[in-house]
Amino acid sequence: MSEFVDLFSGADPESISTSVQLLLLLTILSIAPGILILMTSFARIIIVLSFVRTSLATQQMPPNQVLIGLALFLTFFIMAPTFNEVNENALTPLLEEEISLEEAYTNASEPMKEFMSSHTRQKDLELFLNYSGAEAPETVQEIPMTTLVPAYAISELKTAFQMGFMIFVPFLVIDMAVASVLMSMGMMMLPPVMISLPFKILLFVLVDGWYLITHSLLEGF
Repeated sequence: MSEFVDLFSGADPESISTSVQLLLLLTILSIAPGILILMTSFARIIIVLSFVRTSLATQQMPPNQVLIGLALFLTFFIMAPTFNEVNENALTPLLEEEISLEEAYTNASEPMKEFMSSHTRQKDLELFLNYSGAEAPETVQEIPMTTLVPAYAISELKTAFQMGFMIFVPFLVIDMAVASVLMSMGMMMLPPVMISLPFKILLFVLVDGWYLITHSLLEGF
């Protein structure tokens, strides 16, 4: 702790620069989960994957760790161009003391705004702009982060639920068909889910469901 305090008590400019970088790093680490969830493709991916598991009615298969891990790696794959631009234009110059902290924030926000704005519905963006009383921005870079992030988040939620609905429909048809057959045979005490589960898994495997889901997610971005 004393060494940490000494970083801020020193008069050496290099020591002060190191202290600022340390504070910046701690700040980024503290809000990293929020950035990952609300400012990237992670939310849409994990919601769609959860819909897949729910529609299959396989309980905890795949496990949560597998779904979250897959969502993370898909997110890093989709966001790689944006993250590389942030690293080249903001993080690396800041660490090399070529730009100030304010310039680094501006340079880092530009590619993130470009990504989020391209997947944000105009209606959602206008909702937060009107509520805050802000004037309509002329360019993407003029949109405040405090407005763009929630607008992007609810747009992603709607898109994810739309994809989830399309995933649910074929499996719902199987459940209804199995329930009708069981009722016609007088087997009303037999749970339809128990009979329909193998058919849903078989259908999902035959159509190569994981490939189709992943392909749809990648094409969406």
